Amino acid sequence: MSKMILIIEDEESIQNIIRAFLEDAGYTVVLAADGLEGIEQFRANKPDLVLLDLMLPKIDGFAVCEILRKESHVPIIMLTALDDDDSQMKGFDALADDYITKPFSMPVVMKHIEAVLRRAEQGGAAPNTVIRYKEITVDTDSLTVLVGTESVSLTTREFEILKLLLENQGRVVSRERLLDTVWGYDYIGDEKIVNTHIKNIRKKLGVDYIETMRGAGYKIEKED
Repeated sequence: MSKMILIIEDEESIQNIIRAFLEDAGYTVVLAADGLEGIEQFRANKPDLVLLDLMLPKIDGFAVCEILRKESHVPIIMLTALDDDDSQMKGFDALADDYITKPFSMPVVMKHIEAVLRRAEQGGAAPNTVIRYKEITVDTDSLTVLVGTESVSLTTREFEILKLLLENQGRVVSRERLLDTVWGYDYIGDEKIVNTHIKNIRKKLGVDYIETMRGAGYKIEKED
């Protein structure tokens, strides 16, 4: 059975382009032209993935994402003209799985979709281990993060970035390695998406142990 993808997008021309590519690739497509209709179509059809515009009539995409997240762990990819860091951070705070800015290349969007669906099918399986660094505790089995005794809610990608950095204490992890490991494919696009995720992780943790190595990547110093 083919995967079903819900497109929540108010611009008909963009709807048609995305739909054509998806159907050519064998996906079943459901359309919605505003936020309310998107929520209704989601509940009626239970799609495997949602492509979500942010600037929507009736209810904006951020609110739609938060509502869907309360009901399901379905993968959500935001497609939007909002390319500033604050909007991207807000999108990931709403627990979107990916964030793609317009104008975009449909072959690249298709790679994003394939990667996100592949990761969803894998179920985020991880070894039963706990990583501790100073007051941070990362449980790679339950996918939970604590700072002291306080739980911190990270998106899947934020969790995997933090985990990779903690597993490589004292070593610089390049943006290219982060993209390849966390995104799971050869990323084509603006590498600042990594910067946005790092900024979001720092903000959520409330402690800044992630050091930016200019021109090289990121590093967490090895704990004494």
